[in-house]
Amino acid sequence: MRIDIITALPDLVASPLSHSIVGRARTSGLLDVHVHDLRDFGSGRYRQIDDEPYGGGAGMVLQAEPLFACLEAVMNESPDIPVDEVIYMTPDTQVLTQATVNALTLSSRLVIIAGHYKGIDQRVRDAVVTMEISIGDYVLSGGELPACVLVDALARLIPGVISDAESALTDSFQDGLLDAPMYTRPASFRGMDVPDVLMSGNHEVIREWRDRMRMEKTRRIRPDLLEE
Repeated sequence: MRIDIITALPDLVASPLSHSIVGRARTSGLLDVHVHDLRDFGSGRYRQIDDEPYGGGAGMVLQAEPLFACLEAVMNESPDIPVDEVIYMTPDTQVLTQATVNALTLSSRLVIIAGHYKGIDQRVRDAVVTMEISIGDYVLSGGELPACVLVDALARLIPGVISDAESALTDSFQDGLLDAPMYTRPASFRGMDVPDVLMSGNHEVIREWRDRMRMEKTRRIRPDLLEE
């Protein structure tokens, strides 16, 4: 999978995408990430990419011209790999779900626009963006960290990235439920013991226990998932 990230702050995404699972996926060639500096397409001495919004109001807006120019340049790179989605990371849309991540892993190439300031010119959203994603009902300084969140969520589902594929398939939300409580050695720690069932060696009984715990945990913490 190839992912192109368009951002005004390329250094901000460099570190999160260079370590752990995402870093290993890139090193192994299973994930190809390209970061594009939007300021390379800015105008004037200061490579301007933002301006005040029409109609007044606080804040600045990323301009249409540099965004269109950058997008067109990105599209012309590796034209043999078709772009499946142009994704805009923004808080004013639907929140990312595991089902969306699962669907996006079938893509060959994704382009992610990391918004900044008060967002991007609406004409870019209308003409080019095919999917909008939020990582939660709150506002960050820009879309760079949300873009990294999306890349991380995608990377761990690419075949071969995680050595134990079952680990990713049994994560919370994969089937609409939260994951069961997890324990490891020692069996007893400061008066707190691992449930006997997990040390029984009976895999069927353990599976039933985990299923029951997942349902109880979801009902207690995220009952909205059961309603869905």
